[in-house]
Amino acid sequence: MAANAGKYLKTFSHCFASANRIPKFPLSPPLISPFSSTIHKRRQLLISPSLISHFSSSSSTSPAHYDSAKYLSVRIRCGKDIVDLLSEALLSFGASSTSVDEDCACGRSQEIYVDSIFLDGQDVSKCISYAADSVGLKELPFYEVTIGDQHDWLKKSQESFKPVKVMEGLWIVPEWTTPSDIHATNIILHPGLAFGTGEHPTTKLCLQLLHSLVKGGEYFLDYGTGTGVLAIASLKFGAAFSVGIDVDPQAIESGHKNAALNNIEPEKLQLHLVPSDLAEYKDCETYISGKENFDIVIANILQNPLLDLADYVVSYAKPEAVVALSGILSEQVPAIIERYSQYLEGISVSTMDDWACVSGKKKRLLSGR
Repeated sequence: MAANAGKYLKTFSHCFASANRIPKFPLSPPLISPFSSTIHKRRQLLISPSLISHFSSSSSTSPAHYDSAKYLSVRIRCGKDIVDLLSEALLSFGASSTSVDEDCACGRSQEIYVDSIFLDGQDVSKCISYAADSVGLKELPFYEVTIGDQHDWLKKSQESFKPVKVMEGLWIVPEWTTPSDIHATNIILHPGLAFGTGEHPTTKLCLQLLHSLVKGGEYFLDYGTGTGVLAIASLKFGAAFSVGIDVDPQAIESGHKNAALNNIEPEKLQLHLVPSDLAEYKDCETYISGKENFDIVIANILQNPLLDLADYVVSYAKPEAVVALSGILSEQVPAIIERYSQYLEGISVSTMDDWACVSGKKKRLLSGR
């Protein structure tokens, strides 16, 4: 990611941050679960779904408990050349979010601060140590920890999520705001329990591609659904049926709530919870009935899961159906194309900022299938 790209916020659902649910991919570093939400880039702070769900569950018992809920805010100093790698490593080893502010100087021209959020009680030192080691740092970076109250984060969450114009005539609108254009296609979202607000470039790229593909009557699969934004959008564009899958029960709950906000008929949208363990997922064929049933398949996740799960992602698409892959940086495109070229033809790439979406049609005849 370019060093001058501005401020970044990277967040994932709590089940992805839980170390015992991180699948072990062969020949890969420790990774987040297969359907992890896309890394998000924001101009303002946004609370991670893990914190929201944690605070919601911990505060539901009494007002006193609500007031006492805490989180750990950790500021880490590191070199600009490894800031993106370290940010992603922190997420893999337990951070609920990381944000990088290019405008926040730390007194050294080649260094920058990474601000991370951890749930109270997590071993911050161990997480940073593992993350630093995984990106090749020989010494533990300097960091400082402060304790924050949940109320401040919840307030910042709503303040940071504004209506998002994806393209002309298409908006993502927070539940608590009024649509800017009542004649546009407005997708109403409450992102509290999962991630995917529509602001991130990869989500926009997927929405724009989906809008161009849906002509009416299609079956759509959202592989790693998060808030359900793509699944919901497909139906608003005219698809006949949509399925979303995710490893996070909070995402499935969020998807159902957002579907209701958008008056989506239950028989048109199915949301399935699938195993977060890669081996268990690969052994399971019952979560989505009927392989090669979908006209459009979009997986907006991360590079390594896309590489490891390529045959599974493609297997749900009909021959000549469009398969799109996102949640990747532009520099990761060659690896994705190399991996998927055995399955897809007519591959094209769209980009926004430093992010990309790769798409192609499933080959009619695949060797060994």
